[in-house]
Amino acid sequence: MTSAASLGVALLAEGSIDFNVTGVIDQFWRLTVDGLTYGSIYALVAVGYTLVYGVLRLINFAHSEIFMLGMFGTYVGLELLGFAPSGNVYSQGVLLTVLYLGVAMLFGMMVSGIAAVGLERIAYRPLRKRGAKPLAFLITAIGMSFVIQEFVHYILPKIKPGLGGSNAQTGIRLVEPKVQFSFLGAQVTNVALVIFASAIVLAVTTEIVINRTKFGRAIRAVAQDPDTATLMGVSREKVIVLTFLIGGLLAGAAAMLYTLYIPTGIVFSGGFILGIKAFSAAVLGGIGNLRGALLGGLILGVSEQYGQILFGTEWRDVVAFVLLVTVLMFRPTGILGESLGRARA
Repeated sequence: MTSAASLGVALLAEGSIDFNVTGVIDQFWRLTVDGLTYGSIYALVAVGYTLVYGVLRLINFAHSEIFMLGMFGTYVGLELLGFAPSGNVYSQGVLLTVLYLGVAMLFGMMVSGIAAVGLERIAYRPLRKRGAKPLAFLITAIGMSFVIQEFVHYILPKIKPGLGGSNAQTGIRLVEPKVQFSFLGAQVTNVALVIFASAIVLAVTTEIVINRTKFGRAIRAVAQDPDTATLMGVSREKVIVLTFLIGGLLAGAAAMLYTLYIPTGIVFSGGFILGIKAFSAAVLGGIGNLRGALLGGLILGVSEQYGQILFGTEWRDVVAFVLLVTVLMFRPTGILGESLGRARA
């Protein structure tokens, strides 16, 4: 018997893997709703990975920290609106709550967008100008990920006491989850509806921008053939900046939705695991494909919800990556493995 097989038998004997099929069947629709909620956030972050890869063939591992900065931007935005950290839920009425959430999202998008453009300008552009090898970009991306984390961890608290540091921020809760309706036994809350609807609107808007506008045509042209696009008068540098900006804006929007769902998730390391999963979602759907990023995020979100009941909560993250590897074994380009340069509306 191989060591892997022996490990599997040992895990089963110890009960570390539940194989709770009945639990999945009984809670199928609830798990699906929760999975679509998480998956919507993964999908928005995944679009940032897929855009940068489609244009530059660069895996921007620092994108997870752009998302994390968006969470802090959302938090600061709410503070500037007059909200203080509290364990209670603020009651402002529907219209004012929507307005405040919209302003908080704009703050998160602004911070993430500026950070993404700054990251490209400071870290990646000098490498491009010097003709650096792809490995140099990859190592730089990983390095910048840690630099941004440690900036929030150690330096930000000195600039603004009470912000950043080792501990998560005390949540500012504007919305109390309330059940709006039931679907086949699954309770759908107002928060889940907001997250899912917002993600779909943002994803569709991005798809329209990429496929139906002048800027989008420029992005697809550079993704398909950067040299020919330059000869045709397309500014490659402007396209690259625009690509990072769009990815950053979507990460900031996803950050607000995430803090709406998990108000206590704002911490310097809060984007790391989520960023890896979003990257996995982009690869799963077909990195370089916008619709693939959306589909991959939703599939990943739903699968890990099923997996944590089927195998146990400690296996939740493992399920996501096992699914990725399994799909790539049979379809190496991902589910919708079409490049950004050849994407069609």
